[in-house]
Amino acid sequence: MKLYAPSTIRDIKERHGFKLSKSLGQNFLTDKNIIDRIIEGAGIGADDLVIEIGPGIGVITNEAAERAKRVIAVEIDKNLIPILKETLADKDNVEIVNQDILKTDVNRLIEDCRNSEDKLSGVKIIGNLPYYITTPIIMKLLEEGVNADSITVMMQKEVADRIKAAPGSKAYGALSVAVQYYCRVEAVVNVPKEVFVPQPKVDSTVLKLAMREEKPVELKDREVFFRCVKAGFGQRRKTLLNSLMGVEGVTKEGVREALLAAGIDPARRAETLTLEEFADLSNEVYSRL
Repeated sequence: MKLYAPSTIRDIKERHGFKLSKSLGQNFLTDKNIIDRIIEGAGIGADDLVIEIGPGIGVITNEAAERAKRVIAVEIDKNLIPILKETLADKDNVEIVNQDILKTDVNRLIEDCRNSEDKLSGVKIIGNLPYYITTPIIMKLLEEGVNADSITVMMQKEVADRIKAAPGSKAYGALSVAVQYYCRVEAVVNVPKEVFVPQPKVDSTVLKLAMREEKPVELKDREVFFRCVKAGFGQRRKTLLNSLMGVEGVTKEGVREALLAAGIDPARRAETLTLEEFADLSNEVYSRL
């Protein structure tokens, strides 16, 4: 059975009386080449654990199960569970979990699996993320320190552009800095809207976020670093001297001193700062709190 075929998707929906949920951002992939690119991009090995976010009817899950030792598919929609049990019936290495990924202890899933499996190697997270909660999902995984090698996920192209943006570009912002602090970002494949059922209004991109074993910069205080980043981009049209007044506990003179000590012109704007410059700046701000 070709799960990705539009006729198969239509048949499954009709037999199960399943109605797509716009609120959950459900769009099913119908292009085998794109599915293969996602699996290849994720670098799934024979001894790997794969955690999939939002498996839908199991289109990507099915292919991942052919490569991995174990797959845990986390699906929020209870109406998809019987469908997944049917489409993945011949895959005895797949576990279906009916949970909201934003409320799921992913590290616990990983640890429980490691305790129950012999010779489990890497951990790869994959998924076709709902557009409306892409950023919260990615940041939850990163901020909670998920014990995985990489996160290879499909998202709205606009969000992907923001994540991989370089300093000085319009797309560069707090999300770019945050993700690039935790990960090395690699574009896997662009996905046109025409290869989904139903067809969304925008194109998508698959990114691979490879976890950094060592962070690229040294921080005196991670919380202060992200406070500076958030404040800087919160009022991105303002100069850093003014926008960083949004950092609680620091005076305007303290901001000026921190900028100069970090070798940064107070008249610059947040979108021009590199990750390293944000680190230097936040370390100087921390020293003045």
